[in-house]
Amino acid sequence: MSPLFPDLTLPVPPDRPALRFGDRSLTYAELAAAAGALAPRLREAGRVAVWATPTLETAVGVVAALLAGVPAIPLNPKSGDSELGHIVKDSAPTLILTAPDTELPAALNDLARVDVVDVEDVGATPGRTAPYAVEDVPDTAPAFVVYTSGTTGPPKGAVLSRRAVATTLDALADAWQWTGDDVLVHALPLFHVHGLILGILGPLRRGGAVRHLGRFGTEGVARELNAGATMLFGVPTMYHRIAEALPADPDLAKALARARLLVSGSAALPVHDHERIAAATGRRVIERYGMTETLMNTSVRADGEPRAGTVGVPLPGVELRLVEDDGTPLTAYDGESVGEIQVRGPNLFTEYLNRPEATAAAFTADGWFRTGDMAVRDPDGYVRIVGRKATDLIKSGGYKIGAGEIENALLEHPAVKEAAVTGAPDPDLGERVVAWIVPADPGARPTPDELAAHVAARLAPHKRPRTVHYLGSLPRNDMGKIMKRALKTDD
Repeated sequence: MSPLFPDLTLPVPPDRPALRFGDRSLTYAELAAAAGALAPRLREAGRVAVWATPTLETAVGVVAALLAGVPAIPLNPKSGDSELGHIVKDSAPTLILTAPDTELPAALNDLARVDVVDVEDVGATPGRTAPYAVEDVPDTAPAFVVYTSGTTGPPKGAVLSRRAVATTLDALADAWQWTGDDVLVHALPLFHVHGLILGILGPLRRGGAVRHLGRFGTEGVARELNAGATMLFGVPTMYHRIAEALPADPDLAKALARARLLVSGSAALPVHDHERIAAATGRRVIERYGMTETLMNTSVRADGEPRAGTVGVPLPGVELRLVEDDGTPLTAYDGESVGEIQVRGPNLFTEYLNRPEATAAAFTADGWFRTGDMAVRDPDGYVRIVGRKATDLIKSGGYKIGAGEIENALLEHPAVKEAAVTGAPDPDLGERVVAWIVPADPGARPTPDELAAHVAARLAPHKRPRTVHYLGSLPRNDMGKIMKRALKTDD
C-alpha cells in the first residue's frame, strides 16, 4: 500500500512549506507534529466528522484521520439544520473535529452522543515531533464519506477508498505534470472533492504546497501568483470574475501569465470566459471532469491541446464510454452524437453508505458507473459535456440537444450576462428549448427573436430557444453551479 502523503523519511525537507491559510502556515514537520499528535485520539473512533471551515484546523483534522486510518466526513458549515441532522444520523460519526471556539448549530449540539474535539495547538510547538506514517490500513479501506448535493432526494454518502483517492491524485499528477515544486493557490470550500481532496491532499501527496485564500478575490490570486504560486484552482464563477476584472487590472493579467497551470472544475466554464482570459494573459484555462462518486475521470493534459469547451481525455486508469438511452455503447465518436457517460476504474467510490439498492442501481451488470452526464466525444478522444441527463438533455423534434452548447452560444451575445437553458413540454416538438437570461443591461435586454437568430446562426436552427425568460440573477449553489430545478415556469 502506498501512503497518501510523503513520508518524512523521503526527500521532503521538513522545513518545506506545506499549508498556508492567510497569515498562518505549517511546514511538513509542523503538519506531521500536529496531525501525528491528534491521530492517536482518532484510531478507535470509527468515523470522524470534520467541521470543514477554510482553516488549518480542517486540514490538520483530515490528515490526522487519514493517519489514524479512519474515514473523515467533511461537513458543510453552510448546510441547514435538516441536512446536517440527516448526514450525522446517516453516517454516525463518534467524533466531530472543529477549530477551537467553534459554535456548532443546534442540529449537531442536540446529538449528545457525538463528542466534539478541538483541533488545538496547531503550529504551537514547531519543535515537537510525531510519527508521520500511515498505520497498516488496506488500500480498500474508506478514506472519506462525502455527501452528494441531494438534488434528487436526501444526500447520499459516497464512500471513497484510500486507493480511489491515491490513484486519482496520481493520475492528475501525470496529466498535469504536478510535482513537489508546484505551489497551488485556491479559495475553494473544503467540504467536497474539489477543494479538499484535490486542493489540499493533492499538493501534500506530491510534497508541494498549498496557499488557501480563505475567501476568493482577484487581488489575492494576483498576490499569490506573483509571489511564486504556480497553479490556480477555481470554479467557473471565479474565472468569470477574473475575466471581468482583467481589462482594468494589468497586474492580474501579468500574474495569471506567470502561472504554470490554470484549472477550472465543478461546472462547465463558458467558452466566452475561456477566450477572454486567453486573450488577456496568453494562458489557457484547462478543464477536468469528475463527480463525488468517481473523483476525477478526464482532464485536458498539461502537454495536450487546451481545447476550450472540453474536459479533455480519460485519465490514466479510467475507462470511459458513451451509451444510448437503452445502454448500447456508441460505436463511433464523431463529435456530434450524444450519449450518457459511463466510467469504470479504481477511481470509483465503493458504495453509498447504508444504501445497497442505490449502489446497485448506480452500476451496470459489468461494473460501469452510470454518471447521468451527457457528452459527445471527438475522434481523438476529447470529451465535451453537454449537460445532465435529468436536466440538460432536451429531446426536441427528434433531436438530442445538450443545454451546454446553447448556453455557450447565448453567452457570446454582448447583451447577455448569464444564461441557462432548460427544456419544457411542447405538444409538437416533445420538448422545446427554453432560455433563462440575465441581461448585461436590464434596460436594454435582447429580444427573444434576436437571441433565437443568434443561436441558430452559430449552432443549428433546431437548437434555438423557443421561449425566453429574463431574470435578475440565476440561482446557484455554493460551487457556483446553476440550480436548474429552481427554474420553473407555468408555460
